[in-house]
Amino acid sequence: MLIGIVGKPNVGKSTFFQALTSIPVERASRPFTTIKPNRGAGYVEIECVDKEFNVQCNPRHGFCVNGRRFAPVELLDVAGLVPGAHEGKGLGNKFLDDLRQADALIHVIDLSGSTNENGENVEKGSYDPANDIKFLEDEITFWIKGILENNWQKLTREKKKNDEALYNQLTGLGITKNSIHKTLLQTNLIEKEIQNWSDEDRMLFSRRIREESKPIVIAANKCDVSTSEENYKKLKERFPNLLIIPTSAEAEITLKEAAKKKLINYIPGDVDFKENDGLNEQQKKALEIIRKIMKKWGGNGVQKCLNKTVFDVLNYVAVFPAGVNKLSDKDGNILPDVFLMKPGSTALDFAATIHSTMAEKFIKAVDVRTKKALGSDYILKNRDCIEIFFKH
Repeated sequence: MLIGIVGKPNVGKSTFFQALTSIPVERASRPFTTIKPNRGAGYVEIECVDKEFNVQCNPRHGFCVNGRRFAPVELLDVAGLVPGAHEGKGLGNKFLDDLRQADALIHVIDLSGSTNENGENVEKGSYDPANDIKFLEDEITFWIKGILENNWQKLTREKKKNDEALYNQLTGLGITKNSIHKTLLQTNLIEKEIQNWSDEDRMLFSRRIREESKPIVIAANKCDVSTSEENYKKLKERFPNLLIIPTSAEAEITLKEAAKKKLINYIPGDVDFKENDGLNEQQKKALEIIRKIMKKWGGNGVQKCLNKTVFDVLNYVAVFPAGVNKLSDKDGNILPDVFLMKPGSTALDFAATIHSTMAEKFIKAVDVRTKKALGSDYILKNRDCIEIFFKH
């Protein structure tokens, strides 16, 4: 799974990436601070199963605090884009190419309206952030349409069904045959021969396949600015079907740093924090400002964005490998792993994810909680705890 962090320059995109990954990146109030994409791991939150078995887990990757398991997810912070990116304006071509394999996008916008379409600072509230939502959707749609049209002669010459021909051209974007087939059905283009598609048909298909294969969550950043609340209300009215989450990436970075220094008790995703001894007056005042922001919005939104993207938008499920009679691995680590599986994944898919031999020599799966045997076609559910039996 790869989640792209996208947006125009100077909206706090790299700050948001740092807030999720704790990886220091260059940040500045100027356009195109990010040139090369930044890669790192964010951590999605899962309710751990360890308490159900009265044990304390030992994660091999990520961490677990008070039954809250955090599993790694790959993130990509790409160069900012401006209107006309699909035509090569700004760093557009590079930006779009970097997103080819992204499963979903978190679009960071400046909710305060203090950054114009070119990523330049303007008076707060003077720019409508709704423009950014629209233009990013359009840029990705036009990008996909351009890829199709660059290969249009080849597409029209091939004597293949529409979904097969389109898959051959779009597989490099991480788009599946199932997504293409579904989109063709939705647009009533499944039977219409490709050579007879109008420009409107190509645009319709490109827009719908973008919605299907590159879903977008809006991180409405800088929610602590005075003009943000009114802008948020307007965005919710204009885009009722979009998931828009108010965020303050700067607040999340500050809280993580304070927790690291043991000045506060804070776990990513908390809606509040507990102050410890040793804070000076300046630190107390800064933290109190953050607390007011979190009280207003129900947290700072950064962890919520990642959780929602993985579980509510992509519909992944978290599955724990374990043994019916033993929850630890050969080294004594208890429940060391958790795997994020695509929706519709089966017990056989889970076996293959752990090791190809398990899938090749699969006998059965067993639900560790109920001890019930499961077939290879069992559809995995979130927080399943599964043991795989295979021929040795």
